[in-house]
Amino acid sequence: MENRLTLFIRSLFGTNDIIPLHQPYFDEQEKQYLSQTIDSTYVSSIGKFVEQLEENIAKYMEIEHAIATVNGTSALHMALFLTGVEKNTEVLTQSLTFVATCNAISYCSAIPVFIDVDIETLSLCPRNLLSFLEEFGEIREDGYCWNRTTGNRISACLPMHTFGFPAKIQEIIKVCSEYNIPVVEDSAESLGTSRQNQYTGTFGNFGILSFNGNKIITTGGGGMILTNDSKFAIKAKHLTTTAKEKSPWHFFHNEIGFNYRMPNLNAALGLAQLAKLPEILEKKRNLASEYHNWGERYGVRFVVETKDSCANYWLNVLIADDHIQRDRILKKTNENNIMTRPAWVPMHLLPIYQHSFKQNLRNTEWLFNRLVSVPSSPVSV
Repeated sequence: MENRLTLFIRSLFGTNDIIPLHQPYFDEQEKQYLSQTIDSTYVSSIGKFVEQLEENIAKYMEIEHAIATVNGTSALHMALFLTGVEKNTEVLTQSLTFVATCNAISYCSAIPVFIDVDIETLSLCPRNLLSFLEEFGEIREDGYCWNRTTGNRISACLPMHTFGFPAKIQEIIKVCSEYNIPVVEDSAESLGTSRQNQYTGTFGNFGILSFNGNKIITTGGGGMILTNDSKFAIKAKHLTTTAKEKSPWHFFHNEIGFNYRMPNLNAALGLAQLAKLPEILEKKRNLASEYHNWGERYGVRFVVETKDSCANYWLNVLIADDHIQRDRILKKTNENNIMTRPAWVPMHLLPIYQHSFKQNLRNTEWLFNRLVSVPSSPVSV
């Protein structure tokens, strides 16, 4: 199968050069905006493109507020911080995720607790979440949910929309609401993805986006905090600009803040990218169809969106028969300069998080042993 796949990807992308996993799609608009920014000399955290990008993202996402940051990790850190995640509290999340998800929890001196994922969505499973809370969660007189085994407060739930495929987010929020647990969505990979006609990142108390160089649109490096809460939006913008009070000349900081504001130069790139998002999404869905049609022809299973969702197909992901076939695919394709990648090593298998409280993670480990991401750059096919 790996030989057929290698030849198919070559024919799909029509090149004998290295085929990256995901590269950005640029045209002249990016150059124009970057030139304007350089000419203005406003290349740092002050400039018209930052505010314009925030406004355009909020409009696209149909949400009240979007606050730009230097990367997705900083956006997630700030969202968790504002949610009330603090030292020695627990955040329910998934082990099948990029390390930034758990690192943001650690930045708050909190503790990740791993809930198993759903095989169909690759994301946190609401049934497993409910099972965990029924066994370990209890609401005390203070109104908070506590882990009766560890004695720690459960301060948030953090599902991740894996590879751009939406989690069963409404079901997750329903479970969390029964236990008074706020939800922060890690939508770093899922800009443009929706479930039941609502964009991921807009369901929970907060959502975040990433605009890293490998994401569906890029600012080079950047992130965005999403919320409908005006009070939290004002607080987020204040804290991400070092908590500096507005003044024409004084430097007065009224609390500990963070230097997380996105530079104008990056925002200029992102604004041009966002204008092309509908075109990029169409190209990626066409590419996904090519992969799925090929997979049906040769008996290779690819991850697909569920019937009530519309995925952005950030990365197309196949499911190998086992880890042996997975490794054969990875070896053959990469030897032929086709960039394919396995899923991230699950967080509970990393030394830094191996002692975290967790469920039986059989689905997580089953998927880790089988998933292979294939080249998914937005090309015309």
